[in-house]
Amino acid sequence: MRFSKAITVVFLAACMLPTLAFAQLWSDSLSFFDKSPSLNKTRVWTVAGTEAALVAGTYVGLNQLWYADYPKSDFHLYNDNSSWLQMDKAGHAMTSYYVGYAGMEVLKWSGVSDKKSVWYGGTLGFAYLAGIEVMDGFSSEWGFSWGDIAANGAGAALLIGQELLWQEQRITMKFSYHGTSYAEESPDLLGNSWNTSILKDYNGQTYWFSFNVHDLTQWDAWPQWLNVAAGYGADGMVSAQYNASYYNKHPEYKWQRQFYASLDIDLRKIPVKNKFLKSVLNTINFIKVPMPTIEWNQKGSPEYYWLYF
Repeated sequence: MRFSKAITVVFLAACMLPTLAFAQLWSDSLSFFDKSPSLNKTRVWTVAGTEAALVAGTYVGLNQLWYADYPKSDFHLYNDNSSWLQMDKAGHAMTSYYVGYAGMEVLKWSGVSDKKSVWYGGTLGFAYLAGIEVMDGFSSEWGFSWGDIAANGAGAALLIGQELLWQEQRITMKFSYHGTSYAEESPDLLGNSWNTSILKDYNGQTYWFSFNVHDLTQWDAWPQWLNVAAGYGADGMVSAQYNASYYNKHPEYKWQRQFYASLDIDLRKIPVKNKFLKSVLNTINFIKVPMPTIEWNQKGSPEYYWLYF
């Protein structure tokens, strides 16, 4: 499954928030931003109904957007583990992580116990993406990928493992993007505009693990909001697989992995009192804040950026 398909799910799932907000206006006397201190059946049924509608709706939508133009086939496997230098797998892990995080948080908001919220909500991303993977298995254009399943599982494991160990997320996955010129070489695969390339052009995407040093070390002198981040990216890709003849003709392109070290800001830890603003900061915390960065790649010497997107 291409990551653009997976990230589409995240954007569609954002529709859950206004639905829950509307339900909250009449469901109980709690502030919308307050977690219920005990099991709130109205919230639970609102969440369950909204998620069921979103699952059904996005499956139908994805079927029309992605699968309708290609013939159906018998269920089959597809090994794409070498594609895109595994950038698509990083996208799968991150999508599973954040869909699971959203599922866990809305259950906690509904007063469901922490343990049940972690297991029922935290596995939502994995289960949902597994369903899409099955749809891939019946499409002649794609196929069921065990590599994608493993990446989905890794994202869910990162989320659930931290909740069981620390009851919080001290290591978060994050995303950043900068535009590249590669889309001009392959616009069908990499996008023909900024808003499509951010989803499709793996050359401009970077996936990060952002470490909250204060919470991991319990070092009080370190600011609670200042993180250290390790990133992974790739460059020079105009197709899913390495094509030697193409690169012989275009020596300016180099198919390579990229590794990054940077600082980051944990927006959840910014001390704000306004509950709405705090909710917004928590929602956009998946975005890596541009900060000074060091890059290592196959070209040799490290590269330095005052601000890296």
